Amino acid sequence: MRRKKAPGKSHVMPIAIGTGITIIVIVILVNYYLDQMSIAGQRFGDQLAQIQSDLKNETQSFDANFTQYKHGQISKDQMLKITDAHILAVKNILPRYDGLNAPELFKPSLQLFRLSTETQIESDEALREWVTTGNNATIAKSDQLLQQSFQYEMNALQSYESAKTGSSQ
Repeated sequence: MRRKKAPGKSHVMPIAIGTGITIIVIVILVNYYLDQMSIAGQRFGDQLAQIQSDLKNETQSFDANFTQYKHGQISKDQMLKITDAHILAVKNILPRYDGLNAPELFKPSLQLFRLSTETQIESDEALREWVTTGNNATIAKSDQLLQQSFQYEMNALQSYESAKTGSSQ
């Protein structure tokens, strides 16, 4: 004697299995997406750190030369050539910011890092004018712009850390 199937129960099992498979696939895809975002965020952070490191190294080298100039160890013409090369090197860093693929949370900090570098270039150009003319107003302008650049960088670091904290929650 055959058993009778309960009405409607034969379709419940495949639907439950299908729903379970769908949930598992969704969980896998969400985890994959989050892993990819984490990898992209890490890559962005590494690339940004490299840009900032290159900028720091260039700036430290220039500062060392400027100190030598102030102590009379480098001529005015040499300092102008060094300053021109330095400004060009820093200007060449700017497009590297544009080449970064920043996760949405990090875009404000990236804009601030770029603004800091642009302001540093303005400061360096004013410093070059001081080397050329000796006009103390231009060195004061350079110092003011350098302070503004530093403030943008501090804001960028704070924004970056806030984004990092926000993305890990």
